[in-house]
Amino acid sequence: MNIDMNKIRNIGISAHIDSGKTTLTERILFYTNRIHTIHDVKGKDGVGATMDSMELEKERGITIASAATFCQWKNHEINIIDTPGHVDFTIEVERSLRVLDGAILVLCAVGGVQSQSITVDTQMKRYNVPRIAFVNKCDRNGANPSKVIEQLKDKLGHNAVALQIPVGLEAKFEAVVDLIKMKAFYFDGENGEKVREENIPDDLIQIAEEKREELIDVASMFSDDLMEAALEDDVTEELLISAVRTATLQREITPVFIGSAYKNKGVQLLLDAVKYYLPCPAEVENKAVSLQNDEDIILSSSVSEHVVALAFKLEDGQYGQLTYIRVYQGSISKGDMLINARTMKKIKIGRLIRMHANQMEDIDSISAGYIGALFGVDCSSGDTLFSKDMEYGVSMTSMFVPEPVISLAIVPADNSSQIKVSKALNRFTKEDPTFRASVDHATNETIIEGMGELHLEVYIERIRREYGASVETGKPQVAYKETITRKAEFDYIHKKQTGGAGQYGRVAGYMEPVSDKEFNFENKIKGGSIPTQYISACEKGFLSCMEKGPMMKFPVTGVNIVINDGASHAVDSSEKAFSAAAQGAFRAAYPKARPVINEPVMKVVVETPTAFQGTVMGILNQRRGIIVGAQEDGKMTVVEAKVPLAEMFGFSTFLRSSTQGQAQFTMEFSSYKKVPESLVEQIKSDIAEKKKNIA
Repeated sequence: MNIDMNKIRNIGISAHIDSGKTTLTERILFYTNRIHTIHDVKGKDGVGATMDSMELEKERGITIASAATFCQWKNHEINIIDTPGHVDFTIEVERSLRVLDGAILVLCAVGGVQSQSITVDTQMKRYNVPRIAFVNKCDRNGANPSKVIEQLKDKLGHNAVALQIPVGLEAKFEAVVDLIKMKAFYFDGENGEKVREENIPDDLIQIAEEKREELIDVASMFSDDLMEAALEDDVTEELLISAVRTATLQREITPVFIGSAYKNKGVQLLLDAVKYYLPCPAEVENKAVSLQNDEDIILSSSVSEHVVALAFKLEDGQYGQLTYIRVYQGSISKGDMLINARTMKKIKIGRLIRMHANQMEDIDSISAGYIGALFGVDCSSGDTLFSKDMEYGVSMTSMFVPEPVISLAIVPADNSSQIKVSKALNRFTKEDPTFRASVDHATNETIIEGMGELHLEVYIERIRREYGASVETGKPQVAYKETITRKAEFDYIHKKQTGGAGQYGRVAGYMEPVSDKEFNFENKIKGGSIPTQYISACEKGFLSCMEKGPMMKFPVTGVNIVINDGASHAVDSSEKAFSAAAQGAFRAAYPKARPVINEPVMKVVVETPTAFQGTVMGILNQRRGIIVGAQEDGKMTVVEAKVPLAEMFGFSTFLRSSTQGQAQFTMEFSSYKKVPESLVEQIKSDIAEKKKNIA
């Protein structure tokens, strides 16, 4: 880890499902000599891709957990995180992008910008990650990189600019033309390892010159030197690379590269692009918040400064908890003492390692700008670690964690399985912030919550395989929420006299709907009608009512509580009395505020042969779906709709049988919407039936 900071790149590879992220990572590892044999994602040869080390990943041919590795390319060290494409595992993408400096957005040359491409692009924007785009699968029928570049502009709002053009497409795809060097590059050898540089084919010279002019026009907006050189017709490679790099780091342009990872074409040039256009750790501004005064502090990437690191992912391995960290400042060595900003407890650093998928390499230190892992450290995902000798500690912002939208009851088959399930759930809830487990005290069932059917399915399968526990599952339950639709006033007195000191508290005010917050509390008390020391008790009382709504016992959301009057008693008033008064006020006012049930609505994108377009739209309409749009693309049509999650159970089986197995779909959370009145009674009767069965 003694490479010059300017020669380090921390990158993530993100994309829609099946765009070729893991295949691309496999080729990168091969060309950088980290592996010596290429294996397929589906694991047909019984091995599977290096980065998909979990058995379930090899079987299903999907990435479930993000995996870290590192390699060297032309004296540059590249730390890579390969992320899942499926929206159910979105937290893996979220936490990876939180700690990375740059990213490769992989797009399919046929599918273009798809639903999950939009999601990962939003995540990149959230963390201001500069990115380059790689249009993969140029060897497939229907490949059209120019169309993908237009979609990058139209659908994602990128200032996308091609740095390469293809020599042939589909089955005739054989090389790429580099518009900066103005040369054609061919990839010879059994695995495309020999890069051959040739002159541009005659029939492509004019197109290449036109595209180069477009590139210069865009890049010259970010470099005065390039603009002058362009006017004098004296543009050099160095000037053009420098201008494109500047604009990419500012997220003003997205350079687009092309190739086919599966056919071993274009990957080495993409590695060059990572070196040229993505930032080193010192070029990214990272902030922390001082624990002394809550002021922002800009972190230095210097190794000699105090240590500041972020724990972004946990794994429970055979040797104990493995904590993935990104070091932003300073250097961590064995034996160092750090402090956890959340708990303020001291942590002694023992074993330090670097990860290559599921393989570990022991190291003596992790310096600023690097990603590594610690063993035996007690912390949670998102915790900041800092040097114990810092005068005042700091904390870094954690990653965004979406709320679960689906739940499922699981029942261990016997006592032995119950202990194993308990261990598994403790581990999984610690590792994955979007996976939650709790006990429903009314039914005594263990409830697990997650981001979708596949998410829960994978964890149940892991409980069975990794822990040998036998479990049965109940019917999936939708995460309904209650909210109010109008303003309602309250004036409630809590009075209790049981001998000795009693309880007394009066709370008055109103509740009203609020769209941008789960819960908001405003204190407008004047003249001390409720003493200041009891205001927080009032807030806690109201907040406790949000967990289970009076209407259907679903969590309550979108409520603004304002208290503007009240009364207290010199002897009988207490925090307990005012908390109880707030709870009584909430229950009294809630029915007057016209409560409704909201349900999660999903954005569903179905890709189907055009012949089945009508059938697919019919299926979506039957499931209370609203068609947002349909786009024909040759023989295929992409149908986008908003469908309530309650109607999506079993959809994949029904869709396959209705389209002869040729359609596929993706689904992600969109928003919460009101449940139609006709279905409220059905939900009520389902809950009543469940209670009756328990009784």
